[in-house]
Parts: sequence; C-alpha cells; structure tokens
Amino acid sequence: MPSIRRSKRLLLLLIPIVLFLIFLTLGHYEKLPPQISPEWSFLSLGNKFNYSYLGSNNTNSVFPVMSTYEELGFQLVPEDVKFQYINKMGKKGSPKDILKINMDKYKSLMDQEIHEPKDFDMETIRPPQDPKSYDHASATIVSLVRGAEAAALGKSIVQFEKKFNSKFLYPYTFINDVPFTDSFKERMRKYSLAPMNFVTIPAELWDKPESIDEAKERKAMDILASKDVSYAKKASYHNMCRFYSGNFYQLEEMKKYKYYWRIEPGVKFYSDINYDIFKYLEGTQKIYGFTINLYDIDESVETLWPETLKYLNSEDNYKYVNVNGAFQWILENQQLPKKNRVTGGYSTCHFWSNFEIGDMDFFRGEAYTNWFKFLDSTGKFYYERWGDAPVHSLGLALFADKKDIHWFRDIGYWHDPYANCPNSKGTLDCEKGLFSRWDNLNDQNCMATWVDDAIENPEKIY
Repeated sequence: MPSIRRSKRLLLLLIPIVLFLIFLTLGHYEKLPPQISPEWSFLSLGNKFNYSYLGSNNTNSVFPVMSTYEELGFQLVPEDVKFQYINKMGKKGSPKDILKINMDKYKSLMDQEIHEPKDFDMETIRPPQDPKSYDHASATIVSLVRGAEAAALGKSIVQFEKKFNSKFLYPYTFINDVPFTDSFKERMRKYSLAPMNFVTIPAELWDKPESIDEAKERKAMDILASKDVSYAKKASYHNMCRFYSGNFYQLEEMKKYKYYWRIEPGVKFYSDINYDIFKYLEGTQKIYGFTINLYDIDESVETLWPETLKYLNSEDNYKYVNVNGAFQWILENQQLPKKNRVTGGYSTCHFWSNFEIGDMDFFRGEAYTNWFKFLDSTGKFYYERWGDAPVHSLGLALFADKKDIHWFRDIGYWHDPYANCPNSKGTLDCEKGLFSRWDNLNDQNCMATWVDDAIENPEKIY
C-alpha cells in the first residue's frame, strides 16, 4: 500500500511537468514559419530548440526555447526580426567610465607579447624559395587609386613589398574610373616584380544610377555638409563608397580571384609578415581580416540600420541572418550612446576598410548580394553618405559567423590618425599599443567591444 501511495504522489507531480512541456512545445510550434513541418525534436525535452530551419548559414545552431531576444539579444521571426544590446559583460557607469573600462582592456591586450596565429600550421605557408614558381592562392592586391596619388601609393607599396609581397609576389590590380596613363603604369612597375593589372571601371559599376533624384541629392548633401560630414558634397566619394560596397568584386578582372587585400596611398606597414596571409585565410576558412576597428560618423549612416531591419523583416530575408553573428558589437550603446540614438540602434562600429583582406565569395553570395541590392534601391549611398566600411561591417556582422572574422593583431599598420601596433619582435617604428596619435580620439576605439562579442579567448589565437 505505501508503494501505491508513493506512485500516486509521483504521478501527481509528473502531470504538471508534462503539461508544462507540452505547453512550451505547442507555443514554439505555433511560431514556426508555415513552411516548417510540425515535428518537435527531442531537443525540446532538454528545453532546447533547433534553429536550423533559418537557412544554410544557421545549420546545427541550437538555442534555448525561451525567447532569444531576452537572453541573447535577437529574434529571428518572419516579419518580426529584432535585435537589442544586452550588455552581456555587465559594464556599468557613464560613457566616460565605459571608455576607461574598454581602453584598459584594449591596453591590456596590446601589452601582451604576441606572435603569429596559433590556429594553423604556419610552417606550411612560409615564403617559398622561388616566389615566381610558387603555387599562389587565388588572390590579388587591389587598390582603387587616382593617377595623382601615384607617389603616395608608391610609398605604401614599397613598405608592403618589404614586409610581405616581395616574398610571395601576389599580383596587383589597380582600378580607376578613368584609364591609367602609361607613366602611372611604368611608375608602379618599378615598385614590384609582381604581375600588375590596370583596370578601368565600367560606367555601369561606377556612375550614379539614373534613378537618383539630383535635386533631392543636392539638398541631402547640403544637410550633411552643414553637419561637417566629410566628403558630403564630393560626388566621386559617394560613387566610391557604393562601388566598394557592392560592385568591386563584380569587375571581370576580379572575378578570377577569390581573395583580395586592399591597400591605399599613404599607409604604413610596421610588421614583418613571414607567412602567406591568403593561405592562412584559406586554411582556416576565415572570410575577412582587419586591423583597426572604430566608430563611424553617425550622421553619415543615419538610416542604414533601420533600412536593414526593413529588409530583414520583408519576405523571408530573415533566413540569411547567421545566428552566430556579431550582433552585440553592432548594437553597443554605452561608450558613445549618441551614435546609437542617431542611427536607430547601430553602434556605428566598423572595420576600417582601408585595410581589409577578404573572401569575395562571401560578398558574391546570395545573402550579401540581395541585401546590397536592397540598400542600393533606397538611393541612400547618395541621399546619405553610406560608406563601404559600415556596409561591409554590417553585412559581415549579420550574415557571417563571427569566428570567421579575424583580427590581424600581429600586423602593425597605420592610416592617419589610427594604428594597430602589436607588441611583437617583428614590429618596428610604432608605439606599442597606440590606437591614435591624438588621445582625444581614443573614444573612437571599438576593439574592446569586438573582443567582448567575438573572441572568447584571444590567447588561443596568438
């Protein structure tokens, strides 16, 4: 008899638990997109739900049944996609306090002596004895440059060759919207033994679209100029931003390559690079690399994030979002909260694209391509001044896995007024850990936020 009573009590305890589990399962089932079959998996018994239906970017991604919006800061539901900053590191204080916390973290990281990446067998990608017969990765060094910038670009190439490319001889692709002169070509060839290609950008990839309302554009330019937004009234700059955001990898000459390394006039390289950068990306299957990470001018991208949310909430575009994206990095609102307010929720953190190394197959992919086409249809590369850096960065943060984005912490680099200067034996002529030559610009540094969101153990990489 006692055993029967115990069984009854146990049954009474189990009934509400089973009902509660059924309630949770049905609740999630009702929220599934209509194309998903009503099967619940055994994961639900462990209070988990499989989000692989969100698309190929998201296979094998598993999250708690409870709303990801409250716990993880995002919700991917048809016509109700939303994101929020959740401050997962628990930082508190005024913007000045947050800046100190972040800069202390940055300085601590930069004080550490670092070496080459540890997540690949670097001995397999050392410089060859004969770079001319070397089996190169499918890659090119690309530079969008004016003829008048020949001297400044030449200085960049001299350093770049010394630190990296003379050891590998990757080809250069120089691009411009007007043909290069013979004197420019001859000058560039003096700087390197690597193959060089000189490309004139077709008008359809460079010129302002006919759909742009020029009166509206002039008015918008005047407003931006009144806010001291750089290059607001420079038409060629708007063309450049649009071209680098969505068209440079469509050039016929670029289609034969998978990877690119972008360099610009007037930059400096401080570190000896004794491994093949492109084969490192290839071997680790990473898709993008950067050195400097900072905030943008908020007035120049005032509606970039709201327009992106509009896109993600139309049709089934939510499926492109990678559930392991760097959402918190693009949503942070503590260090410079005004930027987040002006842009409708975007921190303006971005990878400074004057240095970027990337896999063009990512940009050529369906997720990024369809999003760029939508952005282009708004005309706001001209009605605002959306830069290629924030566009690339938002696309990467949303559609790529953050583990596939690499901080080249070991590469010393400078583009006035910002730098990445590692504490390493192969880095010379820069102040270790310096972010900017002007102290008042330290608040523009987004690197600590990136590390918080995307790199759990930096010491495992370097």
